[in-house]
Amino acid sequence: MRHLDDQERRIIRALIRNPRSSDNRISTLTGVPVRTVSRKRTRLEQEGILSYYASVDMQAKGTGRFSTQHMLTIKFKLGITHSQIVQEIRHEPNVADVFSELIRDSYIAEIEGHIALVMVVEGESDSDVAENVQGKIIPSLQKNHGEDSILELKTIRLLDPIRRLHNYLPMVNMKEGFVVEDWPDDAFFVE
Repeated sequence: MRHLDDQERRIIRALIRNPRSSDNRISTLTGVPVRTVSRKRTRLEQEGILSYYASVDMQAKGTGRFSTQHMLTIKFKLGITHSQIVQEIRHEPNVADVFSELIRDSYIAEIEGHIALVMVVEGESDSDVAENVQGKIIPSLQKNHGEDSILELKTIRLLDPIRRLHNYLPMVNMKEGFVVEDWPDDAFFVE
């Protein structure tokens, strides 16, 4: 387990508030010398503790491209392993193109001793999601793991996000893509 020092925690809190902040801005906000901010930020990035990405809302409040999200759990039969799923993901051409439009988030999971996939699939309607799951995602998995590879498929229709990545509460502390200015630093979970 990697323990964060006080300076690293202050730097991370500033980045949670605004990941686009410069080292100079973080130094001003935290009181950590700018060279230390730069060195520690780089180290946290290299260690994989800090990652950055853009989140594009494709739902009605964002681009309006999709109107529904479903969380799927796909449970595989015994004998399909974690490493097999990882290999499929690394080598399946559909992962890079077709599935990037359909799947917002996905995870390898374990359900009752079985390897599973958990994914959030977006669509224009509930029937659009069902069509894409049954017509594209399931056939691709069966092609890679066999016609009888899937034991169970469950779906849950998602309504609104409440919390993301521990600290982001879109209904509470987010405005225009950033944490609101008056959100207290001690409310951030860092370690």
